[in-house]
Amino acid sequence: MLVYLAEYLTQFYTGFNVFSYVTFRAILGLLTALSFSLWWGPKLIQKLQLLQIGQVVRNDGPESHFSKRGTPTMGGLLILAGIFLSVLLWGDLDNRYVWVTLFVLAAFGLIGFMDDYRKVIRKDPKGLVARWKYFWQSVSALVVAVYLYYTAGVAGETQLVVPFFKDVMPQLGAVFMVLAYFTIVGSSNAVNLTDGLDGLAITPTVMVAAAFALIAYLSGHAQFAAYLNIPHLPGASELVIVCTAIVGAGLGFLWFNTYPAQVFMGDVGSLSLGAALGTIAVLVRQEILLVIMGGVFVMETVSVILQVGSYKLRGQRIFRMAPIHHHYELKGWPEPRVIVRFWIISLFLVLLGLATLKLR
Repeated sequence: MLVYLAEYLTQFYTGFNVFSYVTFRAILGLLTALSFSLWWGPKLIQKLQLLQIGQVVRNDGPESHFSKRGTPTMGGLLILAGIFLSVLLWGDLDNRYVWVTLFVLAAFGLIGFMDDYRKVIRKDPKGLVARWKYFWQSVSALVVAVYLYYTAGVAGETQLVVPFFKDVMPQLGAVFMVLAYFTIVGSSNAVNLTDGLDGLAITPTVMVAAAFALIAYLSGHAQFAAYLNIPHLPGASELVIVCTAIVGAGLGFLWFNTYPAQVFMGDVGSLSLGAALGTIAVLVRQEILLVIMGGVFVMETVSVILQVGSYKLRGQRIFRMAPIHHHYELKGWPEPRVIVRFWIISLFLVLLGLATLKLR
């Protein structure tokens, strides 16, 4: 929004040209989302407490979590508000990549909100019925996948980039829609499964978003894209604003979500942020890289799949409890130790993922 105002004011003072640089607007976007979250965080927490919107804790979960009952949840609303405010202020609103990501954030945020609403307001521990949650996730992801496929302007928008292999970038054709669908839905649910400890999900999300900010910038720059042999995607650099807004809003939320948490993000935050990361990966053609950089999310998801599969097939559990962060809790690790070690793993995987851009 302010891009257009700055463009108009340039005729009176050339200094406003600085707003045409995506890097400058990205910094302002991060600071805007961060400041908004820090400012409104205490107000939201107080409001949630007054409305008695507290966390529902499973009776079969770790005993250390029982004390978290009643902690305000649905704090993801703060993250979403910060992202939307920042992007609408500093983003180029003529860019379709921006609107696709905002649509995903809104759609999956609404699904998560309905799930949280049923849990904390209507006191239904199951929340939104699983089949309906998956149905609406599928509808939202398919809308995006079909839209991106039929509006692709360059061949690179539907290619698959394979890390470590310089010349392997197959054209996917209609398979692109299938891959985009599973990436968005899978990423959404993976982040949701990871959101079980204070700050555990938001910090890897911030790290991955920061990495995608760099990748989006490189993809949108013709010379950098050619040098790294990745698809040049005109307009992709505007996703830097979205990614830095996620970083800013996420860091602001972490201020209140760090152990011991004053507020939880709830499904309204985890489902939407996960879907946003998946969407950005699709937009910059780095779905496989998302699997590497988001390895903590993958690990949490695989642990649940293995646990359920093993119990159904053999009647035995592999882990003491799934997702896997609960397994380590039950082994005696203090919650902060689990959280920080998972953060370290996430940082390692993000840096490894970025390294693959050159190791091709």
